[in-house]
Amino acid sequence: MSGCGLLTTIVALCVALLATPSECARAFYVFGDSLVDNGNNNYLLTTARADSPPYGIDYPTHRATGRFSNGHNIPDIISEQLGAEPTLPYLSPELHGAKLLVGANFASAGVGILNDTGIQFVNIVRISKQLKYFQEYQWKLRALVGVSQAQQVVNRALVLITLGGNDFVNNYYLIPFSLRSRQFSLPDFVRYLISEYKKILVRLYDMGARRVLVTGTGPLGCAPAELALRSLDGQCDTDLMRAAELFNPQLSQVLSELNGRHGEGTYIAANSMRVHFDFISNPAAYGFRTAKEACCGQGPHNGVGLCTVASNMCADRDEYVFWDAYHPTERANRIIVSQFMTGSLDYISPLNLSTVLEMDARLMN
Repeated sequence: MSGCGLLTTIVALCVALLATPSECARAFYVFGDSLVDNGNNNYLLTTARADSPPYGIDYPTHRATGRFSNGHNIPDIISEQLGAEPTLPYLSPELHGAKLLVGANFASAGVGILNDTGIQFVNIVRISKQLKYFQEYQWKLRALVGVSQAQQVVNRALVLITLGGNDFVNNYYLIPFSLRSRQFSLPDFVRYLISEYKKILVRLYDMGARRVLVTGTGPLGCAPAELALRSLDGQCDTDLMRAAELFNPQLSQVLSELNGRHGEGTYIAANSMRVHFDFISNPAAYGFRTAKEACCGQGPHNGVGLCTVASNMCADRDEYVFWDAYHPTERANRIIVSQFMTGSLDYISPLNLSTVLEMDARLMN
């Protein structure tokens, strides 16, 4: 089917399903961890949840939604750029009918590339299960619009996947002499992670994904939780920084290899390390007061324990890079997405998202 024919068919489907314009924008699928989870863990018996105040204090409803943020998270802001409403968590009972055309968020706080990452959180949607849910979602979509149209919706969708950080902070470095640290040296562990991640990325392609935005890990050792746990002088932890510095270039190499196989721009590499480190090295340049203290928390750097109603909380969230011990504020998330949208090759490659969306729009017309 031609791009014009596909667009005409999708418009007709939207009219038939009484869908709103935002439900008929390009579909968006999200996989990964707490940086992109928008509420799946609310439906699970797990400690990895953000369903209580003050989470969501700056969200439009001013209520906790399951997002690990004071407001919107990265997928929400990308949805805005797509002209779409936010994707629903896959486990939400509201995800049916025309809402399926918007896409779905399969992410689950605490997960990693490896299935043994985050075992302390017990009941989370590991990446293997997220992919099974994606297959289940496609069956529902086929029942709604037919096999051919469902495939077209998936093929033209944007996919975001964010994994890797938990494999270090909630696995390899979770405790001294962890099982994985006794099994692997750090370089060998990174190589193992990358080999497993590649299988996940290939599986996404096999399931129909054709535009996959892959974020590397940020400067893990600079999160307030790690400063509180590992730093005596407020400097980023060198072990976790080395982990990120080993992981990110190897991930970029794999994405280049996969693009060589499937076509340039199939996989888009987002340099989370560079984006976050810009804030951390010079927060004032971005209008932040601090990148070392979390807005909400307790203990050194407000980096100990969970963000709760009993925690210390800053008055102005916009002055802080970090909302809680690990996760950015909405304002930081907006700057991150702006770099994904319009940043140079130092931030996102081989193309930024604005270029991708413009190219794809031309193909559709």
